[in-house]
Amino acid sequence: MSNVTTDRPMPPLDTDERTTLESWLDFYRATLAVKCAGLTEKQVRTASVPPSPLTLLGLVQHMAEVERNWFRRVLVGEDTAPIYDPHADPDGPNGGFDLTTNISFDIARRAWEAEIAQGRANCAGRQLEQTSPFLGGQVTLRWIYTHMIGEYARHGGHADLIRERIDGVTGV
Repeated sequence: MSNVTTDRPMPPLDTDERTTLESWLDFYRATLAVKCAGLTEKQVRTASVPPSPLTLLGLVQHMAEVERNWFRRVLVGEDTAPIYDPHADPDGPNGGFDLTTNISFDIARRAWEAEIAQGRANCAGRQLEQTSPFLGGQVTLRWIYTHMIGEYARHGGHADLIRERIDGVTGV
């Protein structure tokens, strides 16, 4: 992967707040990449924890949508359509979970990596306390980073279970 590696460097133990937040976000991004590494197209499309239809491919697609929503639509006010359902309401819930035959894992991974890269670029010149309009109020970049860490951590747990059921791989 070009922007998301399968290496998961430990976030620094004693650093400033911004580096801490960005490092934990990158750690959890890398966690999702690790959970998908080495699997076949069929395996990343496998919903392996019944009755849930959740798949690793669906998680990657969803996180691309989440990255787009928070770091493009909310943070900088960009008017951009959803990636996987161009007719979906961009102000609605972040989708991406549904699979189609025309989106391969490689295509989804590249879209996810592109959203991560754009998100990093959009955050680079902003201060943590800088705000953006959201739900009739203001939201800080600090809040967005914290929300994204939680989003990735939650879905990382889902990815752990899915991967373990696919081929027995645990940890990492």
